[in-house]
Amino acid sequence: MKPTIRTVTTASLFIILGGAIALRLSPQAVERLTAPVEPASAQTSRHYEVVSNSIYDGDTFRVTDGRQEIKVRLCGVDSPEKDQALGIEARDHLRSLIAQGKGRITLIETDTDRYGRTVAEAFIPTSNGDEEIHLNSQMVADGMAYVYPQYVGSCPNSSVIETAEGIARREAIGVWADPNAQKPWDYRQR
Repeated sequence: MKPTIRTVTTASLFIILGGAIALRLSPQAVERLTAPVEPASAQTSRHYEVVSNSIYDGDTFRVTDGRQEIKVRLCGVDSPEKDQALGIEARDHLRSLIAQGKGRITLIETDTDRYGRTVAEAFIPTSNGDEEIHLNSQMVADGMAYVYPQYVGSCPNSSVIETAEGIARREAIGVWADPNAQKPWDYRQR
């Protein structure tokens, strides 16, 4: 399926993938990203509220279903650690994306990691209600996270996440602006 493009402003575009997912990309990137995203409604998904002040970094946060809190790790992506270059910016960027859903979030759970966190793809409903922001690929497209090669294969939309990284890398966005930047998984091994 060929994505449809809706102009939002002259400076930004939304690309609608699979009819329901919105990624904000530069006009040049729009032409290169053609992989459809499976919207949250197409798979087994659960709706939650994001716990206030729970966004720790660019790939981890907590949600609640009203009965229990769950710590969530975004599937297939790894953001810089908070004390790395762009670490705070990645956290703040994730906060700004999540804020667009006014606390609402939809998760497609894929696994539980060794720390007991729910690994998931996350979708934020937009204000008009008929689109969703795919957090995993949006963070990568914006250069605020890397594809985590060891784990991306378990994500339902792995090809979209990988395509988003290729675009961010070619455009030298965010983490890709510094060719010597250390990947978070290498940084944690120090």
